[in-house]
Amino acid sequence: MQMEQFQQKTPWDKLHEECGVFGIYDATNETNVVQKTYMALYALQHRGQESCGIAVNNNGAVSLHKDLGLVPDVFTREHLDGLGSGQIAIGHTRYSTTGQPYRFNAQPLLSRHFKGLMVLAHNGNLINASELKSNLEHKGITFQTTTDTEVISSVIIEQWLQTDSLEEAVQIAMFHLKGAYSLVLSCADKLLAVRDPYGFRPLCLGRLGNAWLVASESCALECIGAEFVRDIAPGEIVVIDKNGPRSINIHCGKNEGGICIFEYCYFARPDSTIEGVSVHKSRLRAGQLLAKDYPVEADVVIGVPDSGVDAALGYAQESGIPYGVGFIKNRYIARTFIQPTQSQRENSVKIKLNALRETVSGKRVVMLDDSIVRGTTSKRIVEILRNAGAKEVHLRIAAPPFKFPCYFGTDVDRPENLIANKVPLEKLTELIGVDSLGYLKLEHLPKLIPECKLKFCEGCFSGKYPVDVPEKQYKDQEKYNFNISE
Repeated sequence: MQMEQFQQKTPWDKLHEECGVFGIYDATNETNVVQKTYMALYALQHRGQESCGIAVNNNGAVSLHKDLGLVPDVFTREHLDGLGSGQIAIGHTRYSTTGQPYRFNAQPLLSRHFKGLMVLAHNGNLINASELKSNLEHKGITFQTTTDTEVISSVIIEQWLQTDSLEEAVQIAMFHLKGAYSLVLSCADKLLAVRDPYGFRPLCLGRLGNAWLVASESCALECIGAEFVRDIAPGEIVVIDKNGPRSINIHCGKNEGGICIFEYCYFARPDSTIEGVSVHKSRLRAGQLLAKDYPVEADVVIGVPDSGVDAALGYAQESGIPYGVGFIKNRYIARTFIQPTQSQRENSVKIKLNALRETVSGKRVVMLDDSIVRGTTSKRIVEILRNAGAKEVHLRIAAPPFKFPCYFGTDVDRPENLIANKVPLEKLTELIGVDSLGYLKLEHLPKLIPECKLKFCEGCFSGKYPVDVPEKQYKDQEKYNFNISE
């Protein structure tokens, strides 16, 4: 049996976002689309580390390579050379919020039928995937994966078989898809980028010479030397062919938006700009607000890598307390959530982060982090600081407490599995082992992104979602308790 059959999900204490998507089209064949896609996936690696893939389209002939693992592990020089060349390439990095981390769930997905080939990559999560899948199965359609991405692919193909073009099929399919989806897909002679009508997940358009590109984040464009053109609007379908890009706006402007606020707090890279807002600046603001709401006498402010660092800088700027590098991060260790036992996961935290004793020894430390999900990781990080000689540790969280599930591509699950619903703040402070604890206040969220013209989704914090969500829809994560003193 292959190893992938044994990789099961285990309890986690950090959030994970589903995917990063990328696409490039160059009708002139002047751009090495494989190389650019490979480089872009490096820039999007933070959005998913379970699997990745690249599909290359050369006038309707598609070559595809995908597997479990990080980008440099999945793509050797031989693999990249084996993909050949073409006018269109689509890339994907995945973290599964629906579907297990099996090789057959890796993306992009390739579908074959008499209309031709379709390649699809998806970021997000449908809230009606089960209903759509059941309807399709009753029509005789079978599924080879456990992802809602294949459901999306099947819905589009069903419409394509009855219409004249892929873009027309996507327009109709969008009336049936409910939830979050940022898509990059292609057929023989065109590349499409699609964003759901609420814009839950980011998607942007770029240009590099004669080539047009789409990506989950602007950082993927910048890392390959491309120009950021604009964000793709909620509900927009961008069709790119030999004549360049054109927009289909039939699904645009039907609501005020629902961009995930946690893209700014945690998921996105700080060098990205989403909906006109610098991610780095939004995190600085979070730190500044925390400094105003939870002042404390301290000697140094530090951030937990990576997304806590920017908030720590903001806290230091506002408070006047010096900023220091408190942790050294080992970027080459395997992810903690796939470790088979709790003790191994806890040891992985210690290997991932090492406190810089010169910064924290004998000091009163303010530590900034992006979130607390389960509490175990926070507890271990505080222990690392204490062992390095920190005299006091004051924890500040650059997001409100997680109290509700996410249905749109983030693995925030059952309310009973979230520690903010299990343990009062005073008790949590004691269990984690900090001298004080403060979360970003819910009412401050709009202050993080004042430039953004879209409304944002704060459902995981407040229980208020832009769309109606099912009363019971829990993903395939294991149920576990929160005895963090174990």
